[in-house]
Amino acid sequence: MLDELILFIMTFLLVFIIYELFLVRKSKKDKRRKKPVEVNYLIGKYNLDLDKLNYKRLLNIISAVSAFDISLVVTIVSLLDSFYLQLLIGFVLIMLLILVSYDIVGRIYKKKGCCKNGKN
Repeated sequence: MLDELILFIMTFLLVFIIYELFLVRKSKKDKRRKKPVEVNYLIGKYNLDLDKLNYKRLLNIISAVSAFDISLVVTIVSLLDSFYLQLLIGFVLIMLLILVSYDIVGRIYKKKGCCKNGKN
């Protein structure tokens, strides 16, 4: 049990640091850089207005959510013995977690009124 908790925390920290370095820091340096896929998904599905929200905070939230998703999947998959079962369950879990977690993030921003034209 303690090994799984340590694996989760270490994976979370590693993925979070990588996301921070490549997603948040790069966007701060290069304003003309194209938006990450996660941001485009939230804009497209929830009609978010980037002018109404703090873009750096959104990138930090995306980093934390992605790190949590990946860490949870790595921890769950590490409990399985079969490599093929790990691949199958890992793929299904990561897709479900990404959809659910970004749905929650999008709904929170939608409730805060960060949509274009004031639509909720």
